[in-house]
Amino acid sequence: MSFLSRLFPLRRWPHALWLAASCLVLPANAQPVHFEDSMAQRMLACTACHGAQGRAAPDGYYPRLAGKPAGYLYNQLTHFRDGRRVYPLMTQLLTPLSEAYLMEIAEHFAALEVPYPAPAPVTATPQQLQRGEQLALRGDATLKLPACVACHGTALTGVKPATPGLLGLPRDYLNAQLGAWRAGLRKAHAPDCMSHIAKGLEPSDISAVSAWLATQRVPADAHAVAPSTTTPLPLQCGSAMAPTGARP
Repeated sequence: MSFLSRLFPLRRWPHALWLAASCLVLPANAQPVHFEDSMAQRMLACTACHGAQGRAAPDGYYPRLAGKPAGYLYNQLTHFRDGRRVYPLMTQLLTPLSEAYLMEIAEHFAALEVPYPAPAPVTATPQQLQRGEQLALRGDATLKLPACVACHGTALTGVKPATPGLLGLPRDYLNAQLGAWRAGLRKAHAPDCMSHIAKGLEPSDISAVSAWLATQRVPADAHAVAPSTTTPLPLQCGSAMAPTGARP
């Protein structure tokens, strides 16, 4: 089965592909291939890179999709499609898809309940881990940096509708994303609060906070929590809002 057929439902293929397929001659003893027209079947194209059921790839750079807030996943799909995040393969795959179908993809992965692996060992000094813990849990008032928990939830498992958790992510991925925001290579909906935060971090701080986050075990209840009704966010974040226009 082709890579594209796993991602797109058959009804979305151009008629030319159907005509080409009808010209193929199968051996006499060939068994018909069963195609299950379901989101799980179509999303095999995604899990080829992001791991079975979206658990994350072992290389540390293709992140986990399973269980993240649907609003966050939807925003990332549109960011790749519209060029706020730069990865040509993702852009090419997503450009033909409608807003509603992107939300279907996001909701499919958000609903998956699969376990997290134990944290992988990291190389960091006690001083680096202490600095990382400070940035994650308390921030740095002298640098005007809010704590990670202020936006990503007190357990760092994410906040509905569109703020992801930070635990269970490889250190390499965290370093790459914070570095991309700091360099202006990754963007989000304005106001882009993560760009503001990352640009206030020194490379040593990025290394420290990524090391500490990567060493933390994901709690048993890893779901994103409801937003606080009493504690306002320290910064205005465009991508923290619920997606609009995705559903008719």
